[in-house]
Amino acid sequence: MTTLPPFHLAIPVHDIEAARQFYGGVLGFGRGRSDVRWTDWNVDGHQVVTHQVDGHTAHVAGTNPVDGHDVPVPHFGLVLSVERFQELAGQLREAGTDFVIEPYVRFEGEPGEQWTMFFLDPSGNALEFKAFRDPSQLFAV
Repeated sequence: MTTLPPFHLAIPVHDIEAARQFYGGVLGFGRGRSDVRWTDWNVDGHQVVTHQVDGHTAHVAGTNPVDGHDVPVPHFGLVLSVERFQELAGQLREAGTDFVIEPYVRFEGEPGEQWTMFFLDPSGNALEFKAFRDPSQLFAV
């Protein structure tokens, strides 16, 4: 599997302090540069920046059926190792996170078998984290 360079993603949040508690405290991502209305996060080597936008309410445009579940769209997230996925799922459960889709194995026994979970941040942004039993199956058809 080819290692890609880090990506950068900026997301709007309605409350920067709630975002700091969630991304730093619950998810455990390292905090980088910040100011009164924004914070950089080290999301497993990728840069995600939360920007406070007054009055912002995240909008899930809809859902798409995938493997018997309604996947929220739009969403973002990362592909993790299975070990890191299980660790993060445990952190989220400990924090009392309400999952949109509980952690489970999707496409079991098929090409692209993967663990996946969906949840919302405090501003309603949908996040997905997944892990492939066999990372070479990331783009399997």
